[in-house]
Amino acid sequence: MEKFQSDVEAANALNQAYKNIHAEISKVIIGQDEVVKLLLTSIFCQGHCLLVGVPGLAKTLLIHTISSCLELSFNRIQFTPDLMPSDILGSETLDQERNFKFIKGAVFANIILADEINRTPPKTQSALLEAMQEYAVTIAGKKYELARPFFVLATQNPIEQEGTYPLPEAQLDRFMFNIFLDYPSYESELEIVRSTTSDKTKEVKKVISSEEIMYFQHLVRRVPVTDNVIEYAVKLVHKTRPNTQFASKEANEYLEWGAGPRASQYLILGAKCNALLNGKYSPDIEDIKAVAYPILRHRIVRNFKAEAEGITLEDLIRKML
Repeated sequence: MEKFQSDVEAANALNQAYKNIHAEISKVIIGQDEVVKLLLTSIFCQGHCLLVGVPGLAKTLLIHTISSCLELSFNRIQFTPDLMPSDILGSETLDQERNFKFIKGAVFANIILADEINRTPPKTQSALLEAMQEYAVTIAGKKYELARPFFVLATQNPIEQEGTYPLPEAQLDRFMFNIFLDYPSYESELEIVRSTTSDKTKEVKKVISSEEIMYFQHLVRRVPVTDNVIEYAVKLVHKTRPNTQFASKEANEYLEWGAGPRASQYLILGAKCNALLNGKYSPDIEDIKAVAYPILRHRIVRNFKAEAEGITLEDLIRKML
């Protein structure tokens, strides 16, 4: 890993790397620029992502393509009702000499695609919790460290609720972003159909190594932030908490629960990374606003009145911003 003369030089290198990765991903994924930017932001912030979208919007392909651009190992876990924690984490088995031997599960990779994470019971969902938080798993009382960098990118289908198990709030809070994938625009869909119904396959080049990713993760944390930006982020999170000192009118009227301190931390980290990806050396309030929706969306809970009046989480966040 080459060492940069200064953090400014490293910041310019990250901005260039982002452009190169984006150019490679655009060969396969058409449109969805904002989603790609958020996914890469979470990777450079050491966060995890929850992607929510209807079937057929290339969620899995998008994650697969990103992992192809990054020199990282990739495992996909298809979450089903009969999946067991040992299928994810691994288990101890007896070898021919009757000694216990640990067989690693699918979680031992740099990028984990947790496909349709809400299809499996809570016992199995929570098997990922320790891995996401501690970057380690414990099997039979023994701790096994996971390879770094490590990201969990989970997908969810918002339509079918039959036979699904909603993620508990504690686990939702572990995800830095909740990204909503929308249908492609008319022009994008024309381009998608043209490129995917021909015999040409597009190769994606590796752009960035795991050492570089880890270097840039530390760089993001070194980015300086002014006090007014930190105050704005923390006050924004406090506005979401009903019946507290800084609670907004909307929170008191329409929210059951507000966001916790993790939201404030992720707002600052996300803003730092967003600034670097846009070629700036320090975040401003616009950078906080750029990451506010995917950070707050899954951390605030509407009350019955909001649901009855058809007020969405997006409406509430917009008013607080």
